[in-house]
Amino acid sequence: MAKKRLSKPTPRADQGLSLATRAIHGNKLYAFRGPVATPIYQTSTYRFQSSEDAIRYAKGDPSVYVYTRYHNPTVRDVEEKLALMEHGESAAMFSSGMAAITTAILAVTKPGSEIVSTPALYGGTYRWFRDELPKNNLAVKYVHADHLDQIDKLATTKTTLFYFETPTNPTLDLVDIAEVVRRVRSAEKKLNTKILVMLDNTFATIINQDPFRYGVDVIVESATKYLGGHSDIVAGVVIGKADFIKQVKGLAKHHGGCADPFAAYLLSRSLKTFDLRVRKQNENALALATALEKHNKVKQVLYPGLPSFPKYFLARKQMSAFGGMVTIEVRPSRGRSPIESVVRVCDNLRVAVNAMSLGGVETLVSIPVYSSHIFMSDEELGRHGVTPGMIRISVGIEGIDDLVADFEQALSFA
Repeated sequence: MAKKRLSKPTPRADQGLSLATRAIHGNKLYAFRGPVATPIYQTSTYRFQSSEDAIRYAKGDPSVYVYTRYHNPTVRDVEEKLALMEHGESAAMFSSGMAAITTAILAVTKPGSEIVSTPALYGGTYRWFRDELPKNNLAVKYVHADHLDQIDKLATTKTTLFYFETPTNPTLDLVDIAEVVRRVRSAEKKLNTKILVMLDNTFATIINQDPFRYGVDVIVESATKYLGGHSDIVAGVVIGKADFIKQVKGLAKHHGGCADPFAAYLLSRSLKTFDLRVRKQNENALALATALEKHNKVKQVLYPGLPSFPKYFLARKQMSAFGGMVTIEVRPSRGRSPIESVVRVCDNLRVAVNAMSLGGVETLVSIPVYSSHIFMSDEELGRHGVTPGMIRISVGIEGIDDLVADFEQALSFA
């Protein structure tokens, strides 16, 4: 007697399953015969059973695999998992965070369009806005995070996008997500136009902040960071409504920033420990920030989870936890400049690693004026709130006593 095949239910993100479960299993919540680990489809092209497959593809059948720049089963698997994790309808994976950001923005703009943004952005995004978008006749207007009431005045019928980050890089300043959405929707109604709200959620991650809950349209993230979590891949993701993601993927075919199957495999592997890693990083970051706030060589500690943080109450309102990023401003010793002091601190760390990234299991430090915010004028640095005496710390999952002792000894060299 033939064995009855089990049907495949179509589970949704709102089934009540925990984030940890969704990150491990994705939508494969049913019995089936196959590998436990995601297979790597390391191929550039796909064999057709007959030319009928090519005809089906030409007629728009999305189930026909043709070329990995267009789609790939390994990449598709991790895209489905990311969408499920972050409460989105669909997701598109890219070869880097910048590829995700630029493609998503270009999908909603055209020559003559305008973007409204908060000024405190990742340096790569800001420099792309400053140096590249004007070449395509795209204008960016900036509104300060503390003056969101200006959105109504800045938005015009040419405005197609509101773009922002929160927490910001590297000062961890916060933007009120609910207020952004409220102001943008008001401007839409007034202008009788559509303005997409796009948020870079890299620093917070879905564990600490759920942008869709507040009405954001699109999430972009550098998957190189917390989603990957092991400092061994470069990737990005765009998450949103299925129609918009289809548009983004269409543009990605032309721009070519497609995800590599092996990177997708590594990302899928990393997502299985995502919940554990980020929660431990949250815990360590709060403990380290609390300890460093008491150190006489530290002028200030910027961390949303500290009561001394300027927007602590906003952090408590829109974040469920406060992330793994801590920024400190060092108090230099007499006769030394701020930049000389931070260089000495970074060069004398033994546990923390002096490297330009974030979100990995190992604690990393970087000097923003030499890394994320390089090639900016003093005026631009001032607008971003970045000073030469700052050290950005991406807190890892090491023993917290080891981390505190390491920073205490390194700060003695300031």
